[in-house]
Amino acid sequence: MNTFFDSFKNHFLISMPHLDDPHFEHTVVYLCEHTPEGAIGLVINRPSSIDFSELAEHLKMTISSPKLASDPIYHGGPVESEKGFILHTSEKTWSNTLKVNDEVSLSASLEALEDIARGQGPEAYRITLGCAGWEAGQLEKEIANNDWLVCEADLDVLFHTPSDMQFTAATKVLGIDMARLSPDIGHA
Repeated sequence: MNTFFDSFKNHFLISMPHLDDPHFEHTVVYLCEHTPEGAIGLVINRPSSIDFSELAEHLKMTISSPKLASDPIYHGGPVESEKGFILHTSEKTWSNTLKVNDEVSLSASLEALEDIARGQGPEAYRITLGCAGWEAGQLEKEIANNDWLVCEADLDVLFHTPSDMQFTAATKVLGIDMARLSPDIGHA
């Protein structure tokens, strides 16, 4: 039995044109964790109709900077869609922060949101409601089925590229024009 496992933690999953799932069509997912037991990630390019001011009001927080008020909250995926997740640069951590690597972390704490609202948060962040999750072997099957392109994550695309340009920017990391891809494995 082959026990080799290749983790795609800190990689982008870029949905292929034939992926027929409304949660993931034309999305870029950042993988925060990927082990033989499963994977968790956040869709990074699908802003919701909610902005930070609405979230802060719901949580009874005061926002210190008017600029922060209009920051969008993203649809992170269909799993735990009522729970907030903060993907952020790693210079700040909180009690339940998952360090993805030296540069990127994932937090899901009210304290992190409060620090962001006070202007004391990390340099760059993306707040989502919900996440994407895969059971053991599920993501590997989807990749083998040609549902996702996988590439190493790019911090500029992750945090500094507008959401409507992230899909194209992520494919450019691979040097690919998605319009030229065939949905069939082994065909150009």
